[in-house]
Amino acid sequence: MARHSGVSKSQVHRLWRANELKPHLRRTFKLSKDKQFEKKFWDVIGLYLNPPEKALVLCCDEKGQCQALERTQPGLPLGVGHIATQTHDYYRHGTVTLFAALNYLDGKIIGQTAARHRHQEWLRFLKKLNAETPADLTLHLILDNYSTHKHQKVRAWLDQRNRQHQKRYPGNRFALHFIPTSSSWLNLVERFFADVTREVVREGSFGSVQELVDDIWTYLAGRNANPQRYIWKAQGEEILRKIQRAREIEETVQHSHV
Repeated sequence: MARHSGVSKSQVHRLWRANELKPHLRRTFKLSKDKQFEKKFWDVIGLYLNPPEKALVLCCDEKGQCQALERTQPGLPLGVGHIATQTHDYYRHGTVTLFAALNYLDGKIIGQTAARHRHQEWLRFLKKLNAETPADLTLHLILDNYSTHKHQKVRAWLDQRNRQHQKRYPGNRFALHFIPTSSSWLNLVERFFADVTREVVREGSFGSVQELVDDIWTYLAGRNANPQRYIWKAQGEEILRKIQRAREIEETVQHSHV
């Protein structure tokens, strides 16, 4: 810009600062291409805004590759006059997957840790949800489109469990609600994963995977003792308007480069 305008680089920088321009920064985004986006969108939003009676709304997902990193030197905690410190180098001791179901109504978490995140571990987690929630309630699970969640053996078990439930109670035991593709922001369990990543996984220094697992369970116990709800407040119509504007801008940019 300086060469093009015939001015000095420092003058360009002053103009950028004066107008709060930051051309070196770039935000990422992704618009869903799901053909059933609006249908799935309202299905999930409806559970948040008007939760069904005699049912639980559980936001579910797995956070894979939680790394047990051991820092090479102890850091300093946050204090007066200085920020917290942490070494940039570390030893890797392996990873663990955290499965979590966030109860939308009370903010409590049902969790499970596993070495892998195949359909076998997901099915084991579903059985845990079944065992640890009131037997007469329908469990509405909000999920992404990960293939593990739709595995044939998982679907077979869900069908069998629903048939068993219908013999004693009205309706199904499990109802699955898949968010649109590329729309993880619709699943509120992602808010919890952000918290546990910031407050446990990145914060600590772990000499083994088991140390990380122990800290995760300690964190979950403390959180469930004083649960924090994530309440959906955004209006669906306004969200859809913003998405439509973004799509129109994207289409305009694409056409301008043709």
